[in-house]
Amino acid sequence: MIPNPIRRVLSSIREHRVRALLMGGQACVLYGAAEFSRDTDLVILADAANLARLRRALAELQAEVIAVPPFQLRHLRRGHAVHFRCLHPDLMRMRVDVMSRLRGVGSFATLWGRRTTVSLPDGFSFDVLSLQDLVRAKKTQRDKDWPMLRRLVEAHYFQCRNQPTPAQVRFWAQELRSPELLLEVARRHRGACERAVRRRNLLRHAIQGDQKALETALKQEEERERNADRRYWQPLRSELERLRRRSVLGA
Repeated sequence: MIPNPIRRVLSSIREHRVRALLMGGQACVLYGAAEFSRDTDLVILADAANLARLRRALAELQAEVIAVPPFQLRHLRRGHAVHFRCLHPDLMRMRVDVMSRLRGVGSFATLWGRRTTVSLPDGFSFDVLSLQDLVRAKKTQRDKDWPMLRRLVEAHYFQCRNQPTPAQVRFWAQELRSPELLLEVARRHRGACERAVRRRNLLRHAIQGDQKALETALKQEEERERNADRRYWQPLRSELERLRRRSVLGA
């Protein structure tokens, strides 16, 4: 389930007691929406003690920073990702990307409280971003994230639709992206969808059974999220460009 190089990275993170959550493609695999990825993406607690533990884990993995920004607390707290390449001979030059803030989700303390702990048959365990937070974090401007987001929620729906909890129904009403499945949820759980309309107005089309209007509204919703993500990253990208220029001038 977890390729050996990624398992080695997670094992080092755990052994050094780094407060971190697996996210990205590997987390998608665990939630039943397969995505091929050689990277290990982590969201971490950004405080000095946790960064010291992370530095020890990365040193064990022979990981080096491969781009701007440098591995500093202030950059992580601003929302930047720090990128590493593992040079240990057993790790096949695996890339590790680390962040401490994600657009559209809560603080790390909130993410940690909602985390999923995955335990493998051999006793190995590690902490993963919750499905709900992973779905929210996937609402980016990148084309590849939207099919994955759709598959994540659909996989959960097909796993749980026969005997869902109220919380699961609310999650589907808020996050499903398939018009057909939203229509089905509206038929089977009309009351929950009616209560959720205030948060997701397009549900009114599902309740009315208007698939064409629902399809249009879903496209508009996606475009709003893409634009919000562009706005979020614009100042951060400007900061990265300034850091790159300084790095070149200082070389």
